[in-house]
Amino acid sequence: MFQEREYSELNKSLPFIAENIDYVIVTHNHVDHTGRLPLLVKQGFQGKIHMSYDTSVLIKNALVDSYKVLHKKAELANEPLLYSDDDVDKTLSLVCPHPYEESIWLDDNIKLTFFMNGHLPGALIVLMQIHYQDSLHKYEKINLLYTGDYNNKNMFFDVSPIPKWVHQLPISIIQESTYGAMNSDEIDYVFEKNIIDATNLGKEIVIPVFSLGRSQEIMLMLKQMQNSGKLSKDIPIYFDGKLGIRYTKIYLSNQIFIDEKSIDFLPKNFSYVTSKTQRDSILNNNQSKIVLTTSGMGSYGPAQVYLPAFLKKQNALIHFTGYLAEDTLGRKLIESEINSVVEASGLKLKKQAEVKTTCEFSAHAKSDELIEFLKPFEDIKMILINHGTSESKDIYSQKVVNEIDAKSVGVLGRDYLFRLNAFGLVKSISTKF
Repeated sequence: MFQEREYSELNKSLPFIAENIDYVIVTHNHVDHTGRLPLLVKQGFQGKIHMSYDTSVLIKNALVDSYKVLHKKAELANEPLLYSDDDVDKTLSLVCPHPYEESIWLDDNIKLTFFMNGHLPGALIVLMQIHYQDSLHKYEKINLLYTGDYNNKNMFFDVSPIPKWVHQLPISIIQESTYGAMNSDEIDYVFEKNIIDATNLGKEIVIPVFSLGRSQEIMLMLKQMQNSGKLSKDIPIYFDGKLGIRYTKIYLSNQIFIDEKSIDFLPKNFSYVTSKTQRDSILNNNQSKIVLTTSGMGSYGPAQVYLPAFLKKQNALIHFTGYLAEDTLGRKLIESEINSVVEASGLKLKKQAEVKTTCEFSAHAKSDELIEFLKPFEDIKMILINHGTSESKDIYSQKVVNEIDAKSVGVLGRDYLFRLNAFGLVKSISTKF
């Protein structure tokens, strides 16, 4: 599902005939990868939806919440719903969970193997091996590896490496490039210092967070700061956001894989916000506090209440922790000057709070880490770059050309398709969708 407003119209239709699709493979539980699954089912898809066990646990919450958000937006805009709650139920009935590193035969000719990915719990790297007959009736095999949204590390578990036998295959790779234009040594690790400085000044702090992954990482980070004596355990910490609270309880309940050393990640003096009365109490007192609230970009969820309230306080810090898309409230706040007027939740407010951001918690590998991922592969037929801005894809693809021994390198886009065989690229087909 497209998150950017400029592409929102594309969410209303699919660029193919849904009933002609045989299988769906979900790499991880983020709405830009799963949000239109119910639309696919509504339009005729009847196959299985393959994913990891952990993603199968998480995805129900995501699809139900996404439906509620879309329902509310459709009502406000007086537009038809993209899909119904029945479509959500039908989608969930098609989910087929699998463990890591176990072969899955979709049919007689297509085999999948899932590998761990640090992007978030349940995330996959997918190896697809396809057997087919060529024009000379010889059987060939395509080995295609799809990284999905990739990270080589996670705060909650150790990421198992890709096995050596995969590195030895003649292989084509589809690789993401979200941070293809940035190396890991360019990241400024400022979050801890910013929070410590603000609490030392007695400030009220609001941290917009994504419901899954980022929320729990920030909780763990705050606990580590408490344990090291850098953050006082007397400062109350709140978490507001229904979906984020549900995900946090899943983390704590051993329903998904989390290392034992990280399972106790809630900081001291921590509370869930579960009522309007509790939220109003937090908003109406001026004591030093830390509030984690969804959504991460500030445009949805309880953040729509907290940000306007804290924006007009000089003794407040609003600290974003992830990507901020254009036209989101978070992007507007970061780009606006102090004392300028910003529109938030339909109100025009003077920006008096301090507003900061960091990309140090990003769940995407950086350019140098993406290159390190490719280096162990011994026989790369083709690398296709996707999932990034046009600039990041172009910059990273050139880096791949310069540093990796691959037969060919291409950049994926919505204007053309690639055809592959066992030897790599056959041809590209111009299209529009």
